[in-house]
Amino acid sequence: MSTYRPIFFDLETTGTRPDTDRIVEIAAFDPVRNQTFQQLVHPGIVIPEEMTAIHGISNEMVREAPSFARAGAEFIKFCSGKVLLVAHNGEMFDIPFIRAEAKRHKLQLPLGWGLIDSLKWARKYRKDLPRHALQYLREMFGVPQNQSHRALDDVMTLYRIFSLLTDDLTPEEILDRGDGIPELNLGSTAALQAIDEDKVCVLELF
Repeated sequence: MSTYRPIFFDLETTGTRPDTDRIVEIAAFDPVRNQTFQQLVHPGIVIPEEMTAIHGISNEMVREAPSFARAGAEFIKFCSGKVLLVAHNGEMFDIPFIRAEAKRHKLQLPLGWGLIDSLKWARKYRKDLPRHALQYLREMFGVPQNQSHRALDDVMTLYRIFSLLTDDLTPEEILDRGDGIPELNLGSTAALQAIDEDKVCVLELF
């Protein structure tokens, strides 16, 4: 029995820079408990039209949504215990955004979360493929299409694809191969200060 509980998660944002852009939606799936989490987030800034065109989230949709301070706290509660987060491009996109928002809202993140970046896994073990974006992998594996680029739909797609990519490997076996980060230490001051605010997160969308 695995000691880690995998949580597949995804974010939608106002752009690609954690220092100036904001989270507008958080979604997650816990396959152990068969529970989902989905929450729109008021970013405190205007959502650009070009980002609404990608994820479909408008300024009107988030008008009454909670700030990240509350939405992030609910996400932390959902991810209680010894959790291994799984996100596509998580190291370069999702985790930097979570760190930046937590710092901005003075929200304490858990020290013990681990991470598997499914994009890095796919690039390492499926070098035969020309692309490794989530929607390309969905088409390649024959996973049914959903409302791509809405967070929960992408999470469920990721869960199905990652299960196919890793076969029956447990989270511990994946970490033992060196394919993940056992502890992100997101709650430490040093980790929060380590955000590279000049780095632009490059998205591989298609």
